[in-house]
Amino acid sequence: MPRVKYREADVDLMARMMRAEAEGEGKQGMLYVGNVIVNRAIADCLDFRDVRTIEDVIFQVQGNNYSFEAVQKGNMFYQRARDTERRLARQTLDFWRQHPAKFALWYFNPAGECPPTWYGQPFTGQFKQHCFYEPIGGTCDSVYMN
Repeated sequence: MPRVKYREADVDLMARMMRAEAEGEGKQGMLYVGNVIVNRAIADCLDFRDVRTIEDVIFQVQGNNYSFEAVQKGNMFYQRARDTERRLARQTLDFWRQHPAKFALWYFNPAGECPPTWYGQPFTGQFKQHCFYEPIGGTCDSVYMN
């Protein structure tokens, strides 16, 4: 049973976003980005109460901007999905999740060191340039269930 319900179109969307956000961090970095996307679809809390599908997550708007910069600015996001990234997307949709993104709902690439919190949420770890953050304990139990 997959971690979240998905369609073939979702696999393509995930693959394109994972590549656009983390191609420079290799397959592992792309898997971590995929973890965050799936976690947001699962999370029934905080900023993610109204996003239930992969498409909802990818195109979510917060504060007049898309949650993922690549939707607005990324030429790579609008390129065709490649088989390599499609396989990685399926892995995260079906079963794959690992630290530091295992329960993460946020990540970003800071100019310097990873701050200990991001919008008040605790730092869980770093992979190459991306810093990952999961919800404060007790605020989003749903992300820890699947």
